[in-house]
Amino acid sequence: MSQSDTELPESVSTSSPPLSIRQAVAGDYQRIVDLDAETSSVSKPDYWREIFALYVSGEDAQRYLLVADLAGKTVGFALGEVRAWEFGSPPCGWVFGLGVTAEVREHRVGSALVQDMFDRFRRDGVSSVRTNVSRRDTLNLSFFRSLGMTAGPYVQLEYNLDEEELSSS
Repeated sequence: MSQSDTELPESVSTSSPPLSIRQAVAGDYQRIVDLDAETSSVSKPDYWREIFALYVSGEDAQRYLLVADLAGKTVGFALGEVRAWEFGSPPCGWVFGLGVTAEVREHRVGSALVQDMFDRFRRDGVSSVRTNVSRRDTLNLSFFRSLGMTAGPYVQLEYNLDEEELSSS
């Protein structure tokens, strides 16, 4: 059977140990902080402390912080949740965090993480998934498009608060 772009291999490659995806646990905190700093170039320990309180220690079954382990080492993470009724939108899944260490970035780890998130969203009863990506971020745009994601029915709007201060002075 051939693999399509959205189907995932049984393992990262034939010579690699199997990739394991699981819900994060409290002991993953520092590795996720370090991995996020590696992939985003910004260390955000306070942000991750809040995420762990909500997504790892919390009781909400529709919030996910997934980690990908390869040969006993965490090599990636994905963050998402089911959100509902924002401006009339029915419940849908949101993926709003993803990081994969550089040494395995082209081995479908990100695809496996997001596909696992999609599966969890399906079990939660939602039929669509959204994310936000900068128009300038061609790497992530290409990645999410390779998973079948396209422009959605909503328009993101933004207001620059710094401009407000300049115009009122």
